Amino acid sequence: MRRMSDPLRDRIERYYATVPLLFADAEDFGPLRLFVRKEPGAPYYGGPSHAQPTGAASVGAADIALVRARQRELGVPEAFEWLAESAPALSARIEAAGLLVLRRPLMVLPPHHPLPPQPLPDGVTLRALTADDPVLPAALALPRLAFAKEPLGKEPLAAEPGPAAGPADRAELSRLAEALTGDGTVAAVRPTIRAGHKTLVAALAADGTPLATGHYHPANATTEIGGVGTLPSARRQGLAAAVTAALVAHARAQGVETIFLAYAEETVARIYARLGFRPAGTTLLIADQPARS
Repeated sequence: MRRMSDPLRDRIERYYATVPLLFADAEDFGPLRLFVRKEPGAPYYGGPSHAQPTGAASVGAADIALVRARQRELGVPEAFEWLAESAPALSARIEAAGLLVLRRPLMVLPPHHPLPPQPLPDGVTLRALTADDPVLPAALALPRLAFAKEPLGKEPLAAEPGPAAGPADRAELSRLAEALTGDGTVAAVRPTIRAGHKTLVAALAADGTPLATGHYHPANATTEIGGVGTLPSARRQGLAAAVTAALVAHARAQGVETIFLAYAEETVARIYARLGFRPAGTTLLIADQPARS
């Protein structure tokens, strides 16, 4: 894998330091920083403080313990994320604290690489959802179902053929959508979509049920594509590739120049490689972080 250029690494590192601040407050613990959600939603993580870019080398066990104690107080996972190249010694210190560190290689799409729309099964359409879209609650719930039974990014064979959600998926999706509406998550997301901080694309069955979704959050002409997931009963139909291509097209139309993503499985990396993504030469390290959706 070739080494990531310093300007590209800096853009990605700056992106990870900036995007959470759209939705979270930052609390500093010496050389570490913890992002704390302002509204309901997936919790954020701790990592090296970008206010002190040289401080990561001085992270000690006491610093890590302080962040974990604050996370326990907040009732969120004791999660950390950082770029391997930006803090190469931090992985050993996090593991010494008893946390499992996972590697997520990054891939980037060359700025001028053409990525045309990908084929869709008959009856399936793609849509960038608005804040008031009636599909929004189910679309926000879909990643929880898509990643619940399999490792992140792994897609087993479809449970039944054809571009439709299976009965079990449909019932669970409805239940999760109601839960996210009830706990305020859907209401918290609507303003971020209206403001352009989040774009959510869904592949929809003929009856409007979301079969696959993905999203991006732009900042400083850079974005990570994330949360690309497919209902278990709708897999192996190219929906993830179609959603990814639609997200790229939408982001480029908004002036985004650097588009990257992280992956967990080589089979998923091959899908992204076919779309034109290339290894970025660095790795995102995740310690006890839930599925990134």
